[in-house]
Order: sequence, then C-alpha cells, then structure tokens
Amino acid sequence: MASDSSLSIVASRASAGLGAPPVRVEVHLAAGLPAFALVGLPEAAVRESRERVRAAILTSGLHFPPGRITVNLSPADLPKEGGRFDLPIAVGILAASGQVPAGATAGREFLGELSLSGALRATPRILPALVAAAAANQEVVLPAANAVEAAFVGDARLRLAASLREVHAALCGLSALPAAAGAAAAAAEPPDPAPDLADVRGQFAARRALELAAAGGHGLLLVGPPGAGKTMLAQRLPGLLPPLDAREALEVACLRSAAALHPRPTRTPPFRSPQHTASVSALIGGPMRPGELSLAHRGVLFLDELPEFARNALEALREPLESGVVCIGRARSSVEYPARFQLVAAMNPCPCGYAGDVHGRCRCTAGEVARYRARLSGPLVDRIDMHVELVALAVGDVFGEAAAMVESTATVAARVAAARALQWRRQGCLNARLQPAAMRTHCELGPGSRVLLGEAMRRLGLSARACHRVLKVARTAADLAGAVNIRDEHLAEALALRLLDRGTYDPARSPGDADHFTNDTM
Repeated sequence: MASDSSLSIVASRASAGLGAPPVRVEVHLAAGLPAFALVGLPEAAVRESRERVRAAILTSGLHFPPGRITVNLSPADLPKEGGRFDLPIAVGILAASGQVPAGATAGREFLGELSLSGALRATPRILPALVAAAAANQEVVLPAANAVEAAFVGDARLRLAASLREVHAALCGLSALPAAAGAAAAAAEPPDPAPDLADVRGQFAARRALELAAAGGHGLLLVGPPGAGKTMLAQRLPGLLPPLDAREALEVACLRSAAALHPRPTRTPPFRSPQHTASVSALIGGPMRPGELSLAHRGVLFLDELPEFARNALEALREPLESGVVCIGRARSSVEYPARFQLVAAMNPCPCGYAGDVHGRCRCTAGEVARYRARLSGPLVDRIDMHVELVALAVGDVFGEAAAMVESTATVAARVAAARALQWRRQGCLNARLQPAAMRTHCELGPGSRVLLGEAMRRLGLSARACHRVLKVARTAADLAGAVNIRDEHLAEALALRLLDRGTYDPARSPGDADHFTNDTM
C-alpha cells in the first residue's frame, strides 16, 4: 500500500476461470478540467463504473473530488470484466482525496458492484475470489447480498457491507463490519430430496447397469423407445452416489459461481441435463466461464436424445471423458476447468423411436436408421463404458406384483458405498479411473476369462480401449459381489453391457433371440 494526498492503491481481484488473480486499483487525482479516465483493459461494464461510482459517492453524502481522476487497473494486460471493481474504485477515490485515513485499506481487498444510491448489490462470480483471498490471508470487504457465497469459505476475515456509507464508516473507525457466517451454516442445510429408484418399474438390466455405473464411476448409454424410463433412471443416479465432502462441495460451488449461477449449500452431487440444441461453447465453456461439462464436475452429465446433438458438440466430449479436464485456448488467453463427471446418455433405437415395436408403429427405413446411428462416432461410443437396451414395459411390469419388489435408492446406495470404499482402500481411486499399470494388478483374469475376453475382442472387434473398459466394469461387478478376483460371470456381464459393439443391433428382434445381434456369437 502506498498513499499520499493524490494517490491511493486498493487491492481487488479479477475473474479468470476458476482463478482470481490480484488486481491493484491505482487512483490518481490531479488538477485540471474535470475528467475520469479508466485504463487497464476494462470491458464495457467496467468502463461504465465511472458513472456508478460518481453517483454512489455523492448520494452517500461523501465528496466527489473535482479535477482529473485517473484509475489504472493493474496488471494492464489482464482483462477486467463485471461490476466487481465499483467498490475498490470508490474506496480508492475516497482514500486519494483524504476522506479515508491513510493505511485504512492496507491488508484488505474490496469487491462489489455499486448502485446509484450507494447500496452494494450482489456481485456474480465472486466465490473464487473469496477463496483466493482467504488463502492469501487477506481481509475482504464484499456485499452483504453475497453472504451465501461467503458462508462457503467460512473465514472470519470476510466482512459484509450493505452500502458504501457502511464501508466508509468502517474504514474511518466509526463502526465495524459484521463477519460472514461460517461454513457450518452452509453445511447445516438439509440435503435436496432425491428421486427414488423404486419409482422405476421393470428394466432390471438397466437398473443393474445404473448400480454398476454408480459403484465404479462408469459412463452409461441407455438405448430404448420413448417412455421406457431412460430419463427416470438417469435422474436417480445422483442419489446413488455418496454426498460430496466439504472440499468437493466448495469446488462445485466455485464452478457454479464462475458460471454466474447462484451456488447452493448442498452436498448432493450435481446433475446437469443440457438440451440437445446446446452449442459447443455451451457444453465446453469459454475463457470467462465454465460450460455444462464443468458444471457437472463430481456429478452426472445427462445427454438425452444423444444423436440429436450437433456432431462437433459430441466430439468435444471425447477428451474430457478421458482426462477429466476441459482446456480452452484462445488467442489472448487460455484456461483449464475440471470436468470429472459421469456421462449418462440416452437415445432411441431409430429416428421415430419405435423400431421393433410390436404394434408396427415404426415407419423408418433401414437407411434412415443407419444414418441416425451414424451420428455417434466410433471413438465416442468407445469411450462410454456400458451400452444398455431398455424395452417397452408390459402391463405386468408397471402394475404387477414384480413392480412392488424393486429396490429403493437407499438399499442400492448402501451397496454402492461399500463397493466404492473397497476400491479406495485397494487402489486409491474408482475403477473407472484405473490406469493401465494398476489394471495389471487389480484386474487380473484367470485362464478361462482370458480366453473369453480374447474371443470377444476377435469376434466383436473390440478396441484396446473398449477392452480396458470391459475389464473395469467387470472389476466393479466383482466388487459388488464381494469377490477378490474377477470371475467368468463378471466378465460375461461386462461384455453383455457393450450393446453397440456387439455386431449390428436389430431392435426388431427380441432381446432373448439368439440372433438379436446379427454378428453376436457370445
């Protein structure tokens, strides 16, 4: 901090993805004709702060200095956006004009948008800056309207203010600003009620695949006619996952804040379901804010009507599915967002959705069905661990005695938690994240299983990647069964869950027919 009668320097923070680089707000007052210059690569909303700050200072009963005012937002090559610099600019003007004691702003950072009345408004995308300031051992003055974001950090050095007048009084020693509520307040919020898996009737194979997906962190593609329960199954996956811990909840909240969404004090894993018209930018994000892939971090990304998404949008999923991060590069900036999500996708068997319907409602030609399936590239399908077929429900499945015998979310979640705990103790990660070196240790097969897998690779044309994913799913099936080693039945189950790899899928045939897949010899 340096200060004299005409110069002041106030600390603040910019927004850059999940980062919050420090910004020095330098204010210089000089004699001359009244002018207000703002430099330092400000975007439109920052440039407009000149008018907001002037009105806020005057309506707060404070003196707006005459003459030439120059505000520099340093570093000059860092883009500045949003209204978060209103408060530090106003405080800098008050300090430079002697309305705030020298040294009163030392060790403090200021963030907040001002209204013309001098009130501090809720400022979006502020949580990453609060986390960074707390890590730097800095006191932060922020709007009281951002108390929920401050509660995530739970640091007593976060001070809430409702107006510029309150900030001025605190800097002059006339009053004290209240501290933000602790993180315990956010953690005390009751969890969101999750939909119950018992609501899904029938579809026992798909329910089993959903349990495997939850237990091992695997991706899942559901193929079936409209009304079969694809969306219901996907919506119930977050309830099978363990709740987020404090660190994970803060990370998810920071991503929501960076996307200008209101962070919620919840430990429930996120569930994102973008519409099929979403663009690549909406899915991947940009340098200034994350997209749907990152908003689903540590949760579930559900893509309904998967073939209806734009081809380039689907192909953009490939790298994040492998790496768990989204890297966005532009000419002047680049940013990296976490994107470790579980993909659940759904599609119809044909464009109309009724291929193989016993009532003959499908009128799609073979060419139309082939073009519809071709919208999904081989590399993308290869990266999805399980492909499961759902069939149209019969009356007995919905209303019969078997409908009342389905397991609830709590029952399945208990098995999932036990399997996940076993994986963390054994290898330090979920099965879906096993690296090839670890797979040689934890996914070892017996002689009979090796023959079965080799025959499957030869006859079904499985790639090495698909083979690895089959082994990981088999390892999860063994964990759910409490088995130390992968047995033949676990490997067979994993192979059966690679629907789109098993030759030419013909929905017109019953799943029980031997030739349901024309090249299926398993």
